[in-house]
Amino acid sequence: MLSKHNPQLNKNGELIHLLTTEGLPRDILNQVLDTASNFVSVGNREVKKVPLLRGKSVFNLFFENSTRTRTTFEIAAKRLSADVINLDIAKSSSSKGETLLDTVANLSAMAADIFVVRHSESGAPYLIAKHVAPHVHVVNAGDGRHAHPTQGLLDMYTIRHFKKDFTQLSVAIVGDVLHSRVARSDIHALTTLGCPDVRVVGPKTLVPSDLAPMGVRVCHTLQEGIKGCDVVIMLRMQNERMSGALLPSSQEFFKSFGLTPQTLQWAKPDAIVMHPGPINRGVEIESAVVDGGHSVILSQVTFGIAVRMAAMSIVAGNNA
Repeated sequence: MLSKHNPQLNKNGELIHLLTTEGLPRDILNQVLDTASNFVSVGNREVKKVPLLRGKSVFNLFFENSTRTRTTFEIAAKRLSADVINLDIAKSSSSKGETLLDTVANLSAMAADIFVVRHSESGAPYLIAKHVAPHVHVVNAGDGRHAHPTQGLLDMYTIRHFKKDFTQLSVAIVGDVLHSRVARSDIHALTTLGCPDVRVVGPKTLVPSDLAPMGVRVCHTLQEGIKGCDVVIMLRMQNERMSGALLPSSQEFFKSFGLTPQTLQWAKPDAIVMHPGPINRGVEIESAVVDGGHSVILSQVTFGIAVRMAAMSIVAGNNA
């Protein structure tokens, strides 16, 4: 039985699908982060496995390409001892005219337990979650411009690891906010976790006008946006999702909003720099910052595996 108010939760308020950070209670977000902290050390063991999903089948349904996200989900599922099936859906069923729900119904008949879904259409993971059997769980690995909850949660884990307390932080999210599902997932999670100062920074063409109700401050210069910040999250330029002339050129963007060792000095001296990847060096961020002492980008990748392990183990442990 699903919660009427949130399709991700059962009637007891437990997480059974992870579709978005929006509307998730703070205790659920903290449950994922706390569980992930128990999994970080698994990567350092000689045998990098725990038996929590032994006998379960995880199907990676990637209707949109992403080698990095798919690989981290695959590693996470294997570390939980699950059987993992990777499907290149774009080249198979959808090209034969099979609908999304037909594909899922056929795979469900193969005894799937968890679907990890990435899709170019916003809302596709919700549609799947509505139609799967009660024992099947859906984790959203990115849908359209809408949400990327595991990226949002791994960002929260990274911030908590380095900065401890959300309630004292200033966080700036810089770049192509308009097309970024990561930005939305981060904003919802940050505000729920009590971050008092969330700023979105970018040119007017790449920052939506409807963000104020989400509790964020909109800045159109980099200096204003990152001044005195504890955390700077640089977003990837979403060239594949852009339509029309939203930017004169990537060089112009870098001139105004690119993060360099010089512009980073506007942030706090101990600020951390994050990026969801893949990085366009010299477009959003200079190599000297990516590889410098403020960067925690590689830590994000490491923590991402633990966070995805946490998400899958939690949903699989709860019944609809």
